[in-house]
Amino acid sequence: MRTVRVSVSTAARPGPGARDGADLSGGWRPHTWIGAPAPGGLALPPAHPTMAWLYAPRGVYLDDRYLVVADSGNHRVLVWHGVPDRDGTPADVVLGQPDGESEGPAAGGRGPEHGLHLPTGVLVHDGRLVVADAWHHRVLVWDRVPEDSGRPPDLVLGQPDPSAAEPNRGGECSATTMYWPYGVAVVGGRFYVADTGNRRVLGWSGGIPDSPDRPADLVLGQPGPQAREENRGEGAGPRSFRWPHDIAGTDTTLLVADAGDHRVLGWRPHPQADRDADLVLGQPDFHSTAEFPYGPQRPDRLRFPYAISTGPDGDGLRLAVADTANNRILLWHDLRPGTAGPADAVLGQPTFAEGGENRWAAVAPDTLCWPYGICLHGDLLAVADSGNNRVMIWRRG
Repeated sequence: MRTVRVSVSTAARPGPGARDGADLSGGWRPHTWIGAPAPGGLALPPAHPTMAWLYAPRGVYLDDRYLVVADSGNHRVLVWHGVPDRDGTPADVVLGQPDGESEGPAAGGRGPEHGLHLPTGVLVHDGRLVVADAWHHRVLVWDRVPEDSGRPPDLVLGQPDPSAAEPNRGGECSATTMYWPYGVAVVGGRFYVADTGNRRVLGWSGGIPDSPDRPADLVLGQPGPQAREENRGEGAGPRSFRWPHDIAGTDTTLLVADAGDHRVLGWRPHPQADRDADLVLGQPDFHSTAEFPYGPQRPDRLRFPYAISTGPDGDGLRLAVADTANNRILLWHDLRPGTAGPADAVLGQPTFAEGGENRWAAVAPDTLCWPYGICLHGDLLAVADSGNNRVMIWRRG
């Protein structure tokens, strides 16, 4: 297959918020694309995967040493050693498949011990790689980021052994089981899993646990380890979730993207037990769950926010939210307790009022179609642009 290369030049391109001279992008510009190019129309992945193409990626992690992508539609994870600086750079390592041209759940049906089923959240922490293998209802841990393809994980969380893949281990919900875990994070020294199908967030003090049988010491969003009802079986409130999907924060702030309730909840300081959140974004109060699918969008409303990421911004806390169903990224420069105000910047749309897929126009380097995963790292922002079958790396400044 011939690789199509598209140069992303932003020298003469106005910011994605540009209208009548206004630039609402906060200085962010598309820098490098990985996966499908932006030829004007949607570029579908080839029938057989390659190490350079993606199919509906749902998770991304970026730092100075690695780019890691959950290539969810191909049921695999791709790893780049170093930050790609060339459009269409192929990955160095594939996990979850026997080679770079294979696809299918569980390595084409070979079994959970050999592959992945819809991986989503990815993370590198203290040199360890963590992958949320969502539809196998488990989290996988490699003690070091693999340098070669095909290396099996060193630890399986949420299941009794590498061949098991039943929701909640085939039994009742508990502090050691999972049901569709989508997001993973280490925040403030605690390891968190967004246990989406159980409508809760699990936390382990001291970081990533060393045993699949070690129970979580924090269950957030439910009254106990056995409970799993949507919004606790009640209406939405300051301590409930519908679809908790991602986690981010700092040493003083914990944030959870509650995609199903179209909001982000925040705790400051970190909760040591299940308790009310101190902050809500995307809704006017803790009990509202309106979706706002029609009419002009707003900078203080969200529709299915599937991913969040944080980073320092001067003396404040920068927050990026993948406002997935509005096909945009919203950025806040300084978060404080309470009901947060409107976002400061928007990527993927010309104004805060619009939310169309690829702006209801041609696919371009600065358009988005169902952005599903994001990762802030300094002045870089990696976006898993799922509907466009690519990852876009944006740069600020």
